[in-house]
Amino acid sequence: MKYIDYVQLNPFQRFAYNAKNFFKALPGRVAGFFKAIGNAIVKFITGIGKGFANYGKTFVNGDIMTKLSYLIFGIGDISKGKYYKGVLFFVAEVLYILYMASFGWGYISKFGTLGTVKTMQVEDGPFTKTVFGDNSMLILLYSVLTIVITIAVFVVYIANIKDAYRNQLLVAAGKKPTSLRTDVKDFLDGKYHITLLSFPVLMIGVFQILPLIFMILIAFTNYDAKHLPPGELFTWVGFGNFTSVFDIAGSATRATTFIGLAKWTIIWAVCATFTNYILGMIVALMINKKGIKFKALWRTLFVIAIAVPQFVSLLLMNQMLQVDGAFNVLLTDIARLFDPSAAEVQIKWVASDPTLAKVVVIIVNLWVGIPYTILSMSGILMNIPEDLYESARIDGAGPVKTFTSITLPYMLFVTAPQLITQFVGNINNFNVIYLLTSGGPTTEQYYQAGHTDILVTWLFKLTMTQQDYNLAAAIGIIVFIICAVLSLIVFNSSKSARDEEAFS
Repeated sequence: MKYIDYVQLNPFQRFAYNAKNFFKALPGRVAGFFKAIGNAIVKFITGIGKGFANYGKTFVNGDIMTKLSYLIFGIGDISKGKYYKGVLFFVAEVLYILYMASFGWGYISKFGTLGTVKTMQVEDGPFTKTVFGDNSMLILLYSVLTIVITIAVFVVYIANIKDAYRNQLLVAAGKKPTSLRTDVKDFLDGKYHITLLSFPVLMIGVFQILPLIFMILIAFTNYDAKHLPPGELFTWVGFGNFTSVFDIAGSATRATTFIGLAKWTIIWAVCATFTNYILGMIVALMINKKGIKFKALWRTLFVIAIAVPQFVSLLLMNQMLQVDGAFNVLLTDIARLFDPSAAEVQIKWVASDPTLAKVVVIIVNLWVGIPYTILSMSGILMNIPEDLYESARIDGAGPVKTFTSITLPYMLFVTAPQLITQFVGNINNFNVIYLLTSGGPTTEQYYQAGHTDILVTWLFKLTMTQQDYNLAAAIGIIVFIICAVLSLIVFNSSKSARDEEAFS
């Protein structure tokens, strides 16, 4: 379709046309996504190959001290007069050797089995004493720590070799290696970004990456209520936890639960995202329309709604939705206005009918989510260039045409990343589901889950109630993959990513 034909379409036709093109191009974009991942893996492997080639080349071309740097950290730098850096390299090697000899090797050597000796109670004359065996949890944790430290030391090892060879070339060219003062000045000026980011990167590694690796590895073990250390051992089970999630024949309960909750999670995320977005946009347009009085008052009211802690609002709404809650009392009073003998209304809003409970959840989410959308939309509306509207009015465009040609495209362009964020956030929206319904209504068809549970609330129940840590970790990985793939594909398909200068 040519652009001249496209601009003549009404908003509904445009939406249908864009939706058709999106889904038509989706398989190609998914294929392109995985192709990009494959190319990245190939580049990574190729880079490793080049690294080993350079490793051998440096050894061949290096002098005796550079060659010794392959065994003794820093000796190449020390021999060329760069004492402070050589000493630091050497200290790093010594500390690593001491760490491995006194602590690390004892755990990493058991990493393959996660322990073989159980903690037991043995008779010691008239007394019973505990003979502690292996602790699978500590073995896994400290093994991961040791692997991370080993990788960090390997990076230092490579840096030591490169620095030794670089200083060798400098000396051969009649130059001196840089001094401590020069290096410090460089890190405070030319390489200040490295200095500035060093501490944050270290904290991210310690408090995010390390626990993340640990939790990923949990998904490949049988760590559950029956295998709790230190009393019991757990071991590796490979992809058993992942196959149990999809194996309908062999593990119908878990598989049925996962498939059912995954469908509801996607439906919930789509409905919660777009209902909030559309209705929030409509209210924001009404408030920001010229001629509307008390705009500051309306915005203040929505800010106040946001200021109330969400969990308080949801718990209050949970009580109001009970059989004897405020909603049923109100409906009873209304019914008795027309028929004084009318029976009490006892609708089980979230405890009986799964469909009703899901609809209620989506409606309540509007109440707690729309104020955020209104405020963000208001900020965008107030920043749309006025000259665009002036040009449209000069060309004879009416309110509808102005909205569909200027306001809506501009808002979609700006808020595309926000929409993706909201969608992923709703996939992981623990508060609304858990505080409002606790996953109910309950059902025996699902494994430790109710009809309104989404994957993240099921994960919580598996962890905190059933202690199925291995299954919960596997589900967490699956949810992460789903969110990452959907986010990247949708974002790269949006106009915000493809045409960054559209509204500049």
